[in-house]
Amino acid sequence: MKKYGLLCLLALLSIKLFAPPNCEIYKRDKICYESCQEAMKAIRYWQGSSQSQQHFNRSIELCPGFAYSHMEKAVPFLKRGKFIQWKKMIDKAVELEPQEYLGYRGWCRLQFLRDYEGAIKDIERLKELVDYDIGFCQTGDYHLNIALALCYKEIGQIDKAKEIFEQHLTAHNAYIGLYDFYHLGVIEYETGAYQKAIEHLTRQIRENDYLGETYYFLALAHKALGNEQEYRSTLKTAKAYYQAGKFRTDTYTETIDKIYFVDIIEELEAANASLKTPPK
Repeated sequence: MKKYGLLCLLALLSIKLFAPPNCEIYKRDKICYESCQEAMKAIRYWQGSSQSQQHFNRSIELCPGFAYSHMEKAVPFLKRGKFIQWKKMIDKAVELEPQEYLGYRGWCRLQFLRDYEGAIKDIERLKELVDYDIGFCQTGDYHLNIALALCYKEIGQIDKAKEIFEQHLTAHNAYIGLYDFYHLGVIEYETGAYQKAIEHLTRQIRENDYLGETYYFLALAHKALGNEQEYRSTLKTAKAYYQAGKFRTDTYTETIDKIYFVDIIEELEAANASLKTPPK
């Protein structure tokens, strides 16, 4: 648990958060300064409230080039599933400040829209534009390199996904995310590399022993290799973790490589049934 907390802290320290801009830097431009002040008024209200949106509208009217207000105005539409409206607004923010918002739009395309091709374009473009670390997704769960790898996985470019994973995870001073080795282990399992899957999933447990999902796929990898004792014991651990609330959740979307308690129960039932079946 201590390591999990440390990882969360490191992620928070590393994320490029969209903090409110410093309006003082606009003082020489009266209109944009007033626009920034309107944005500051907007964030005093509940996100998405009429008062907040009115101030963002006023901010944009005063200074149409103030990208922060376009981005913040868009967020409630994204969370409410109004993706067409969100897309128009976030596209404007990206047009105005691509280095600031390409990574964010790319992550949202992955997380909310499952627009993997669009996410790949955004993250790859960001990598072309900057000569520094492209940073993390907005939630802090993944480095954007790992998000990029997940996109390639989801469109079936497995070798490309593995290449990005390995380049990122073996780089000097690489940041190891909360779920990186879990996803890499799932990739290896799904492609039949069961021993590698076991190695990566075991590493995931060492890095972040907080997921029933990890034990589920670890059990399946042992099953595929005929390790019956490990298969059954690990599957029971997966069940215990889920019952203890140790599994991934997301307020808005289903996470990639997500499994559910019913998947574990069905696998356990199949395992128990095989014990009762007499040998032929």
